[in-house]
Amino acid sequence: MGPAFPEILAAARVGAEWAWERLYESIAGGVRGYLAAQGAADPDDLTGEVLLHLVRGLPRFEGDEAGFRSWVFLVAHHRLIDERRRRQRDAKLATKQPPTRPAPDADTAVLDIEADAEWQQRLAGLTDDQRHVILLRVVAGLPAEQVAHILGKRVGTVRVLQHRALTRLRADLTAGVTQ
Repeated sequence: MGPAFPEILAAARVGAEWAWERLYESIAGGVRGYLAAQGAADPDDLTGEVLLHLVRGLPRFEGDEAGFRSWVFLVAHHRLIDERRRRQRDAKLATKQPPTRPAPDADTAVLDIEADAEWQQRLAGLTDDQRHVILLRVVAGLPAEQVAHILGKRVGTVRVLQHRALTRLRADLTAGVTQ
């Protein structure tokens, strides 16, 4: 068993590489998944922005592991909103040109496209609030209380949104199986 979260946090604050690796491993996948599922143009780049913000803000962070995860996804949510605003602004200023990205290997690209397209379509059937709640609860694994804090909603509202979203997704999945 390795060091507990408070020791990892203290070590990361003084620049211990092993501590940063542990923090990165514990959050990067969930953050990237959340951003990708929310339709970020470049989830890897946006994940990097989130992590950079965390590096800068870590000396001021106070709290436990659950509070840290909540803070991480609050930052991710705000960066996503910033990216959407930036894209809307840029779309108004520039002609529409597809963004250029480095090409992934073919196998990974096909699997990503198929999985993303299917789930993007399913998530598109939800309201924005339902989609945020599902992604933060399921992909990020955050408790309802932290999701409520991130989204600025009451815990009861988050639970209702989650219930309605899951009911809708269940109906979509059931309809897909019977067809």
